[in-house]
Amino acid sequence: YALLGMTFWQLFATGVTSGGNSLTASGDMITRINFSRKSLVLSSIGKPLISFFIQLILITVLFVFYRIVPAKTVLLAPLVLIPIILLTLGIGFVMALLSAIVKDTGNFLALAMSLMMYATPVLYSKPMKGLLLEITRYNPMYYLISAGRDLALKGTIIEVNGFILSVIVSIILFTASIIGFHLTETRIAERI
Repeated sequence: YALLGMTFWQLFATGVTSGGNSLTASGDMITRINFSRKSLVLSSIGKPLISFFIQLILITVLFVFYRIVPAKTVLLAPLVLIPIILLTLGIGFVMALLSAIVKDTGNFLALAMSLMMYATPVLYSKPMKGLLLEITRYNPMYYLISAGRDLALKGTIIEVNGFILSVIVSIILFTASIIGFHLTETRIAERI
């Protein structure tokens, strides 16, 4: 349970952090070469995806070792991966722009991802009451992570409405952020 949650979370957190730092890490290249800066943020998801698939292989080994047979719906888990990637890239585009304007955004981003992990039920089940329940209710990553976990362990997505809403939020955020990034991309070289 916790390992599956951490696998999805690390894809998100590492992708957002590397996407947010992608422009400042490539500052010299941005000022010298004329190319689409979107490619830097889009390529930042590559390393976390490779790490994600390696972790899935290790999880498969654990399933075999403990003789746990995942539900057949685990084959639908790549469909859950798409909105996680879209949400990751959407936030990555916004953070990349902020990082180009405010230099310490990268340091804040790493800290924020650590704190958000504890506010998202990754290592524990969804709280039944209190402030953490309210935070979880409006956290799209909770629904995306639990959908992938539910498909592997339970055979169905338990909170379908929250998952559908999180997918819609992911698509809207990705679309809006890539359009905003495209409109401001020509001024990025001046800021870095």
